[in-house]
Amino acid sequence: MPSPGTVDYRLLRQSRLGDYRSGRLAQHEVCDAHPELRRAAEHHGRAIGEPCPICEDADLVHVTYVFGPRLPPFGRCVTSAEEMAKLSRRSGRFTAYVVEVCPECSWNHLSQVFEL
Repeated sequence: MPSPGTVDYRLLRQSRLGDYRSGRLAQHEVCDAHPELRRAAEHHGRAIGEPCPICEDADLVHVTYVFGPRLPPFGRCVTSAEEMAKLSRRSGRFTAYVVEVCPECSWNHLSQVFEL
């Protein structure tokens, strides 16, 4: 269950998948993950135990990026709960973006946004 202040994008996900399944969107329009996002998914993604809704061949992973003071402008890919806890103890406002990614077919969707 998302915590208070979490923006969850499940309804948008369902809408996008509906558009794909009805033919309004082609596979290349929904499977367009940036190569760097795919690399992060392969090496740092956290498996969520759910099959990809597009290819159904691979399991989805979550990749989390955090943005905030004294972090690179492109954010930081958080790879562990310990790293997330360390960032949440720092002063300043940090925002986490959780992206659902299929490392096989490049499906990707912003799942959640929350503040640390």
